[in-house]
Order: sequence, then C-alpha cells, then structure tokens
Amino acid sequence: MNLNLPPVNLGSIGAEIILAIAASIILISGVFFPKAKKEIFGIMGLFGIVFAFIYNFYYWGKPAQIVFSGMLIVDKLGIFISSVFLLAAFITILLSFSYLKIEKINHFEYYVLIILSVIGMILMVKSQDLIMLFLGLETLSLSIYVLAGFLRDDPKSNEASLKYFLLGAFSSAFFLYGIALTYGACGTIKLDLIAEQIAQAGLLHDKFMLMGLSLLLVGFAFKVALVPFHMWVPDVYEGAPIPITAFMSVAPKAAGFVALLRVVVFALSEMQMEWGPIFWVLSVLTMTIGNIIAISQTSIIRMLAYSSIAHAGYILIGLTAANEIGNAGVLYYLLAYTFMNLGAFGVVIVIAEKGKGRTNIEDYSGMAGSYPLLAVTMAIFMFSLAGIPPFAGFFGKFYVFSGAIKAGYIWLAIIGVFNSLISVYFYLRVTVMMYMKDPAQEFGPVNFAPGIIIALILTVFFTLEMGIVPSCYIEIAKESIMLLM
Repeated sequence: MNLNLPPVNLGSIGAEIILAIAASIILISGVFFPKAKKEIFGIMGLFGIVFAFIYNFYYWGKPAQIVFSGMLIVDKLGIFISSVFLLAAFITILLSFSYLKIEKINHFEYYVLIILSVIGMILMVKSQDLIMLFLGLETLSLSIYVLAGFLRDDPKSNEASLKYFLLGAFSSAFFLYGIALTYGACGTIKLDLIAEQIAQAGLLHDKFMLMGLSLLLVGFAFKVALVPFHMWVPDVYEGAPIPITAFMSVAPKAAGFVALLRVVVFALSEMQMEWGPIFWVLSVLTMTIGNIIAISQTSIIRMLAYSSIAHAGYILIGLTAANEIGNAGVLYYLLAYTFMNLGAFGVVIVIAEKGKGRTNIEDYSGMAGSYPLLAVTMAIFMFSLAGIPPFAGFFGKFYVFSGAIKAGYIWLAIIGVFNSLISVYFYLRVTVMMYMKDPAQEFGPVNFAPGIIIALILTVFFTLEMGIVPSCYIEIAKESIMLLM
C-alpha cells in the first residue's frame, strides 16, 4: 500500500515554530525552576518574539507560496501583519513586568499564553482554507479567555473572562456553522476554490451561500467588535489586566480584520454587492455608537474601550471600499493603531495604582505640572487617536477615507469625518485635564519601570514617524496586498 504524504515545508512556518519553542521553554522552565525570578520568563519571551520577527522577514523578498496542501499561504500580507502581532506582543510584555509584580500575578504562564495567542493570530492570517482559519481563531481565543481572567482574586476579572468565553463560544459556533453552509454551497473550504465556484457555478444568489456568508460575518464581527456584536468590549477591557486590555485592543482586532480581508476580498470578491452594503451599515453604526458612548465615560479604560469600537468602524470603511488604497489603508491603520493605543494604555499603567486605582479621567488632572514628559506622551497618543495631523492616526483615517471616496462611497467618508470630529471631544478632554485642571490632591508617585519607559519610547517614536513619513509605510502596505487585488 502506497501512502502519498503531503509535502511538508517547515520553513514556511518558521516564525510559528520559534514562538512554539519559546513558549515550551518558558513552560518547562517554569515547572522545573519555580523559584526563579519571573522576569526571566518574560525576557525569554521577548527573545523568542525578536527571533520570530527577524525570521519573519526572511520570506519578504520571496514569491508567495501555498503550503501544507493548500492550508496556508506565505505572502507579504501575512508577513506584514504577523510583524504587527509580534510588535504588539513585544510591547505588551514590556508593559507587563512591573504591573504583574504590583498586582502579585507574576506567573510564567502569562508569557506562555501571550505567545500562544500570537501563534493563533499568525495561523489565522496565513490561512488559505476556512478550517485552518477556525483553528487559528480558537488558538487565539482560548489564550485570551484565560488572560482576561488572570486577576483571579478580582471579581471583575473573573466576570470579564466568563463573559468573553461565553460570547466567544457563541460566535465560534456561528462561524463554524457558516463554514459548514459555505462548504455545502461550494463543495470546498479552500478560499481560492470558493472564489472559482462562486464565479463559475453562479452561486451569487444561492441561499446556502448567502446564509454561510452571513454567519461568517457574525463570527468576524464579534472578534473585531463591530456593532451590534460589541457588548462584551467595555466590561472585558475594564476587568482584564491593563496590559492584556491593551493587547486585546490591537492584536486580535488586527488578526480579525486581515482574516476578513482575505475572505471577502479574495474568496468572496464576486459577492461584493451582497457584503458591501452590510459593511457600509456596520461601519456607520460602529463608529457612531462607539464615539457617542465614549463621550459619557468617566473611566479612561472604558473610554478607550468604546474608542476601540469606533476605530473598528473606521477600519471597516477601508474594507468596504475594497480597492488598493482602501485595503492598504486598513494595514497602515492597524499598524498605526497598534502603536498609539498600546502607548495610551502604557500611560494608563504608569498612572494606575494596585487594584485598578487612579483610572478615572479626573485622576489625570494636573499631571502636566508633576510629570510634564508623561503628559506630553499621553497628549501625543490622544491627538493621534483623534486623527489630528501630523500624527499616525491622521494618515490612517486619511487613507481609508480616500479609499471610500475613490470607490464612490462619498457619504460613508463624510460620516467618518463627522465621527472623527466627535471623537476629538473625549480625547482632548484627557489633555485638558492634564494641562488645564488643578489636581484635587497632590499627584502621588507613578510606576516608571524600565520596561514601561522602553515601551513608551517605542510607541511615541513610531506614532510620530508614521505621521511624518507615512509614504514609506503605505507603500509597504500596498506591496503587501498586491496579491489580493
């Protein structure tokens, strides 16, 4: 009996292997050396992420490869966005060292779970079939469920983890049922073959295909927090450890959007007349509701949570346009958002006290007088998130709005601009508190740990650089999505 084994190209998943080895080393070391300083495990994780990042770009200049019998694709899009995940994980670990020690949750499993979640994200964005996409999604989700509840003695953290788990389980069920219906309509789960079947077999109005598309979109909408699948976000963000909240706000969102980009722009491009109007409505609802509710928040974490929902709406504008500048704008936006949002949460960690103390916006009153450099840093992130030039956030919005205008979605771009103006209010409110309000009491000591300082320097630098020389990054983004167009 002859067995035809599929070709195995381990080099194509080299970054994932490096991360898996790093996670395994941390896990084994943590078990056998329980009395070792926990920061060592975090440093191991940083080294693993750096090696994976370096290896990731080994494939940048090579042609795209479809590997493992069509399950994965190694192309510039996957390399670009995988680098975003690795940067987000690197900065998150830097932000975590002192926070974990203060909260007395400095366990080695924390770093293992962050690395495993990144492996899941990379598999998601490299997936060339829907089952592989689902496996990556679940690898990511299971790690984040645990990380959200890592403050085991905090009822809010337990609530956050349970809410995220239950709602995530429902969304996964919807997604899996969508895969089943898509397979029933097309007879395949591979993205390239789905595109062929839709074009050749006339499945544009097939009821199973339309139902499958709808359920897939529900799964994606939950993962990237689109209205009305956003209800978990504020409670989960508020209950989770602050570094994990920062990580959740950028990396899983980026993974969800790029996976959605692969599915709708590549596999379901023929059905743009069906999903285009849905995206239009979801985008408007998401950015409008996110911005309006953010205005009334008194907690800076909940304000940034609703802000995160609003930014998902802006990013969806680029996907709705589905043209070169719109898709490239999505990648640029995701990279810029990673730096500016992680940086904003980094300042929140510096100011916060044990047990989520000092996380109200009023707690920032008079910060400029006591810590001027920290106030400038926070102001940079707030201006960038608001879309004020010359920061990275301005050009992120500029590119996705330009894509919408080029595709003929003039009103969508106009609504996006109005929403951006609304957001200026609650972002600048933080700046007003820092510079124009007197503190109610003396501003106490803050958490200036070396890891946090390095993370803030990195995020400030790239938030400024991406705004000053955006052309470099948008060209790389255009090159990354060339294969999809």
